[in-house]
Amino acid sequence: MRPVLSDIQNIIVTSSIAFFTGHVFKIFGLPAPFLLGSLFGVWVIAGLIPPLRSRVGIPRWVFVPVILGLGTLIGANFRPDILAHIGSSGITVATMFLATILATLVGLFYLMQIRRYSFIMALLSCIPGGQAEVITISRDLVEKDYVVALFHLVRVALVFCSTPFILALVEGQAAVTASNMALQSMPSFVSLDIKTLLSFIAIAICGLPIARLLHIPMPQLIGPLMISSALHILGFVEIPRISEFVILAQVAIGGSVGARLARVPFVELAVYLRDALVNSFIVLGTYGITAYGLSELTGVDFIKMLLAFVPGGLYEVTLLALIFGFDVAFVAFHHTIRVMMVFLGLPFVIAFAKKHNLITDNVKPSQ
Repeated sequence: MRPVLSDIQNIIVTSSIAFFTGHVFKIFGLPAPFLLGSLFGVWVIAGLIPPLRSRVGIPRWVFVPVILGLGTLIGANFRPDILAHIGSSGITVATMFLATILATLVGLFYLMQIRRYSFIMALLSCIPGGQAEVITISRDLVEKDYVVALFHLVRVALVFCSTPFILALVEGQAAVTASNMALQSMPSFVSLDIKTLLSFIAIAICGLPIARLLHIPMPQLIGPLMISSALHILGFVEIPRISEFVILAQVAIGGSVGARLARVPFVELAVYLRDALVNSFIVLGTYGITAYGLSELTGVDFIKMLLAFVPGGLYEVTLLALIFGFDVAFVAFHHTIRVMMVFLGLPFVIAFAKKHNLITDNVKPSQ
């Protein structure tokens, strides 16, 4: 009973800080306010107040429903109209595949050969996938998952900062403000009809045992993702991005990582921060140059192509595309394919790493 009470206490303290700082970030108009606010808020406040360091954290059992829900919502992006882009987007999808592989290989070379990271740490840190999912996966593979979180946080933060700025130059600052206001317009649980709500819950719950029965890797994520994708493509269900769940996922993941960061001396993080910045510029530079070259080749608007390529979060980048009037299906399709590519391929790479004894937490970057 004591561990349960301790977990509940940690949840209350962490979520209180996370929601407060998330609202502060929201007031200042920052992108993904509850994710960035939760992480930085818990990290800074618990780091500055030593007694709080042992009172913050999100227990592991909370992550299971969060990842089940994330898988369901990611799969929801595979709607019938997205199929129309499969035939017409062959060149852009193939180019994105190559850009993803190139960015990952260059990041691996930098982190392993120059900075002396272990293979698994370098891979998880530099792979341009969804930060929430990679952070969760890293908890099972490495001890210093906060390093992985830092790398993805820096990458996504750079996208958040640079993409709205680029869009503002084209569309104006008012459009950037409108993009944050749109976050408030996501449908709520209470506004969903009972069929949609039950569909969301059923897919999330059934995805896990089905994936385990089929021995699918990363069952908490891939199971509901596959079921949700199939049902949405066939047109049997239509699940929107649910406001409360998106916020809950941001608070749970951001707060958890912030709690772990608060227990690590900043001097140690400073070394990783430098590496994270370099790796982020490698990733963003690769995708940015590729998007520009492809836009020149195909005649597609550069900003639209950049939104489809830049790895800055499926929900956030898709939302920006919606607010700024770009083809949302085009952007969502490419991001969903990239995420699917990363997470369907990652288990095989991890299996290879385990077979060759490359799973180690030996992270000692050179000075």
